[in-house]
Amino acid sequence: MPVLIFIDTAEGHVKKSSLEVLTYGAKVAEQLGTTAEGVVLGSVTEDLAALGKYGVKKIHHVAADALNHFDAQVFAKVLAQVAEASGAKVIVFSNNLSGKAIAPRLSVRLKAGLVSGAVALPDTSNGFVVKKNVFSGKAFANITVNTDIKIIALSPNAYQTLAGEGAAEVVSFNASIDAAKVKVTGVSKASGEVPLTEAEIVVSAGRGMKGPEHWGIVEDLAKVLHAATACSRPVADAHWRPHNEHVGQTGFAIAPNLYIAIGISGAIQHLAGVNRSKVIVVINKDPEAPFFKAADYGIVGDAFEVVPKMTEAIKKIKGTA
Repeated sequence: MPVLIFIDTAEGHVKKSSLEVLTYGAKVAEQLGTTAEGVVLGSVTEDLAALGKYGVKKIHHVAADALNHFDAQVFAKVLAQVAEASGAKVIVFSNNLSGKAIAPRLSVRLKAGLVSGAVALPDTSNGFVVKKNVFSGKAFANITVNTDIKIIALSPNAYQTLAGEGAAEVVSFNASIDAAKVKVTGVSKASGEVPLTEAEIVVSAGRGMKGPEHWGIVEDLAKVLHAATACSRPVADAHWRPHNEHVGQTGFAIAPNLYIAIGISGAIQHLAGVNRSKVIVVINKDPEAPFFKAADYGIVGDAFEVVPKMTEAIKKIKGTA
């Protein structure tokens, strides 16, 4: 009865969040005295066997072209077939957009208890208890799962990726695949070198930038840090930046290693989407800005003076000035 891990992909490439859940799932399997197995849906261009270095022993690959476009209902049914065939009692997802869409549907199909937003390994000393974020990251809850099959959706960036050695056995899985009820008529890709939800460093800005014409200094800092760019809701609503960069309670909830907030006051709705960041740096000319209370480091100053100097200093450190 292995631990089954959903390996999420995009355009044939394995997502960073999937490497985290592979490491996490392998550790859960070790706790339970069993093995970890992965499942990939659709075509991939990467060497799946190489994912064995993250602790997974076998990967079930359902390579049907019908799965190259995401459909949560279809994916849930296919994953249920893999889970039943493998006898998995614990299934692990990333709590990203895909995981949030699939895991609840799979939970209903398998009559499995689901804990979404997990931040730590389950405590199996007395039952099966999973720690998770609640109240937009303001507190934690320990959830006891009593069902025979258990599903965990791990918060992105909540568990460190660890690579070792080894190769996984890749096996084909023939599944019954329903026709998708959703028809993809076009794809609009978000711009940027680093996907926001996968980024380890995010440079974000708000109304303090005074207009979209001043965004160059934000992009320059992001480029030198190899970071993703983001913005507050008023900026997206004003169409200064695209809505796919909006972070906060009504936008993307992110948890990068470093979050730099430029000219953002720090309203509670914004903090709800970024407060799981490992380190928060705030740059604001208002010393009373609420964001400073949540910051690990704060700079009181004019962003138009501070940010270019910060960019140049980083370039000198990296030897690219």
